[in-house]
Amino acid sequence: MSNETTEVGRPQRLPRDQRRAQLLESAQHVFVERGYHAAGMEDIAERAGVSKPVLYQHFPGKLELYLAILDHQVELLESMISDALAQAGDAKEKVYATFGAYFDFVTREGGAFRLVFESDLTKETAVRERLDRVERECAHIIAEHIVMDTGLPDEYATLLSIALAGMAQVTARGWLALDTQITKEDAARAAAHLAWRGLGNYPTRATTNAAGLPVGT
Repeated sequence: MSNETTEVGRPQRLPRDQRRAQLLESAQHVFVERGYHAAGMEDIAERAGVSKPVLYQHFPGKLELYLAILDHQVELLESMISDALAQAGDAKEKVYATFGAYFDFVTREGGAFRLVFESDLTKETAVRERLDRVERECAHIIAEHIVMDTGLPDEYATLLSIALAGMAQVTARGWLALDTQITKEDAARAAAHLAWRGLGNYPTRATTNAAGLPVGT
């Protein structure tokens, strides 16, 4: 017979990394459901099934906890866009891949996209810096491919990438809010088709020669 006893109501002891991951997941749910200002550390601790002292052992305050979640989501979005574009072929496929990445991001379980696109803490400097950074980084990732495919100057490519990213994330959120019967895949393709009808009018390296003239002239 084991000598080990378990105190009633005492949280299961987990390795530090696992406990941190559990706390982040619970906090994410609370922040998404209630927003930053309405969420309390006691709410998060209760959701995680731990005491507040346990929560404070891992995060010194609510802002640090929020920023840890936001950092993860920002990095995830950047990675999803980068991976989607790396796997795409020509310029048209890359436009469709961009929209697909944003639609995939907003439909991830937990609704954490709201912390990136609909945060109620944008006046906090540390949060604003992260949100501005993800906009810049996503635009930069997309712009690199626009330059690669079209040869447009960097400034034009950056401007177009901002427009493309903005259209993708707003459309993805709008589709989700509509609760329509249109599938995620069909919605992403429809929006991407609209974007491609515009961006596709720019000459690409595949359709012009070294002089910038259409291939065949």
